[in-house]
Amino acid sequence: MNFEFSDEQRQLHEVVERYLNEQYGFERYQSIKRSSAGWDPAVWRALADLGVLAITVPVAQGGLGFGPLETLSMMGDCGRSLLLEPVLSSAVIATAALRAFVGEAPTGKAAAGEAAAGELLTAMAAGEKIAVLAHFESDARFESQWVTTRARRAGESYRLDGHKGVVMHAGAADTLLVSARTAGEAGDADGVSLFLVPRAAPGVVLDTYPTVDGQRAADVYLQAVEVPASSRLGPEGKSLAAVEAALDIGLAALCADAVGVMQALVDATVDYVRVRQQFGQPIGRFQALQHRIADMLIHLEAARSMSYLAALRCTAEDVGERRRALSAAKAVIGQSGRFVGQQAVQLHGGMGMTDELRVSHWFKRLTAAQLMFGDSDTHLQRVAALTRGEKSFGR
Repeated sequence: MNFEFSDEQRQLHEVVERYLNEQYGFERYQSIKRSSAGWDPAVWRALADLGVLAITVPVAQGGLGFGPLETLSMMGDCGRSLLLEPVLSSAVIATAALRAFVGEAPTGKAAAGEAAAGELLTAMAAGEKIAVLAHFESDARFESQWVTTRARRAGESYRLDGHKGVVMHAGAADTLLVSARTAGEAGDADGVSLFLVPRAAPGVVLDTYPTVDGQRAADVYLQAVEVPASSRLGPEGKSLAAVEAALDIGLAALCADAVGVMQALVDATVDYVRVRQQFGQPIGRFQALQHRIADMLIHLEAARSMSYLAALRCTAEDVGERRRALSAAKAVIGQSGRFVGQQAVQLHGGMGMTDELRVSHWFKRLTAAQLMFGDSDTHLQRVAALTRGEKSFGR
């Protein structure tokens, strides 16, 4: 298939690429990474001005109303630039989750949560608010149905108790989208609700830490956190499908981010072997190294093709087909990323492991992407389970 971006998609890519090249160089990345917050509000405001944060926000909420292909066109630039700001976790995943509830109920008390979701989306598109999804738990093994956090009704409010693990950019968020079980047991598809929880709400405790690639995450502890009933999104116990759909969209965006990193590693390695001298000539003239770079290119193109597949299928109505395509993409991109990263580091020699070169940072970014939402082995198991017609895996 001849995959061509539209004029709008190319323009979006060019705008984001130009801004990041000019304003988000390696030195600025290192400065932000060393900061206590781990992200830069000034960069976030600039991304909002460029329209990046509004890409998938509905037009009715002040967004551009675009979809996964537009997201793909700019996520590669985010990966290549090592962007530390919460574009994936807030502008992609949380936005997708909120978008599922906008306009669900036009009248009555049931619409309160949907109205709050719409207002939050408007603020997110303008760069005024950050929201992140707090869903996976430490013992879930990347099974989205495994939710043990509980939400108990208490009059006109809910009380939330539980623990969410490795919530990306939770420390930067104004609002957490917390999944909690209002009925059933862990592993049940029904009974999961989604709540808007202010990060500063009493009883919300964050244990923040840097991830291997320099981004920030947190374990979120909910200790008798009380939220009004209007903070619940959608009908009680029926939110899991929306959460899973948002995670699938995020997985496709993560694949595009990883492909951008791989392209940067290949480009940097080609440039390096052209100038590095041994025995009076550039090492790029050695046939053995040329073969290794050719293998890197093969893996890069395989990963790129799978990222296109992920973007095209991540919103498919057939859930089984969607997950099979996304898991296949994640498995291939994880394997390709490991190969490309290892080759890039080795061909740069000892310098490839130092923090002074971007190569090591790109490699860490790929390592983190390989683990996020499940590693290659996890997704290969998922593909096998889906092929056999099973709905879950790993337990």
